Amino acid sequence: MSGLFGSSSSASQANTLGDLSKDVTLSSPPTDSVSDLCFSPASAHLAVASWDNQVRIYEIKGDGSSEGKAAFPHEGPVLSCHWSPDGKQVVGAGADKAARILDLGSGATTATQVAVHDAPIRCVRFFQPQSSNSPMIVTGSWDKTVKYWDLRAQQAVATLQCQERVYSLDVQKNLMVIGTADRYINVVNLLEPNKFYKTLQSPLKWQTRVVSCFPDSSGFAVGSIEGRCAIQYVEDKDSSSNFSFKCHRDPAQNNMTNVYSVNSISFHPVHGTFSTAGSDGTFHFWDGVAKHRLKGYPTTGGTIPATAFNSDGSIFAYAVSYDWSKGYATNTPQYANKIMMHPVNPEECKPRPSVKKR
Repeated sequence: MSGLFGSSSSASQANTLGDLSKDVTLSSPPTDSVSDLCFSPASAHLAVASWDNQVRIYEIKGDGSSEGKAAFPHEGPVLSCHWSPDGKQVVGAGADKAARILDLGSGATTATQVAVHDAPIRCVRFFQPQSSNSPMIVTGSWDKTVKYWDLRAQQAVATLQCQERVYSLDVQKNLMVIGTADRYINVVNLLEPNKFYKTLQSPLKWQTRVVSCFPDSSGFAVGSIEGRCAIQYVEDKDSSSNFSFKCHRDPAQNNMTNVYSVNSISFHPVHGTFSTAGSDGTFHFWDGVAKHRLKGYPTTGGTIPATAFNSDGSIFAYAVSYDWSKGYATNTPQYANKIMMHPVNPEECKPRPSVKKR
């Protein structure tokens, strides 16, 4: 499917227009652009990675209000952050070529360096190996490697050599997906972590911006700089299940269409539906099975670099801050820099009832 979801009638457009009026602003946001957001799987806490060299941790209250709880510094912009499966540790990684962990469970106030690369680390994830009770982390770097780290050891326990710089990486259960420069997508079965299970070229023709695994680990979504998203199953027994669609682009005027990068794709933890957010300053909720847009939201007043659902899917967090998509000249002191909590009405994210063919 290559058409724009929800592009049928104006009545259906009005029906799918979402409401931002109840969204709540996060208190004391970072002082520079936000690069990543991640909710704890075990509590109402949000980790935020920023270009101001910090990872901050906030407690999100039931009414959407928030309070800063902890922060730990890096020696350069932080590009990625993630929570351990038990919600007791937060890892951050970035331009200083290192990953650092703050152990909240032990009451630690300083972070410990746990990983190092030869170039900036673009992505970091915790995962739980089947062979161990202790979680590990995996890092993807612009040095063209993905490394696995046992937190009890000083050196990487294994390294995967990629074709190009790692731009995005995600893990869900035993599935890891790596998106690199030159549009390579590497799929790894974490039961056999030392090799690629499958390598393919991105189904999208332009540079990969983000990869995100399905909650059930049967596949993944890919977003590109050219306002497109692709849904890809790991086992393509039925090739019609794989498709791509246009999003985050302005309607054509004078035969010209403004096209924006898809910066973030987040899956709803309960319904398996997903969001896309982009440099046009909008986010949308989609039903990938029904191939339908559920809700589209008005512009937020700035580009959206990162999004995340909380563990039960009742809150959708999105950052509004500059993503450098229009170069340095557009980054003015007046540019928005905030994080918003969107209360998710179940109807916004529930899959549409399937229409059975007679």
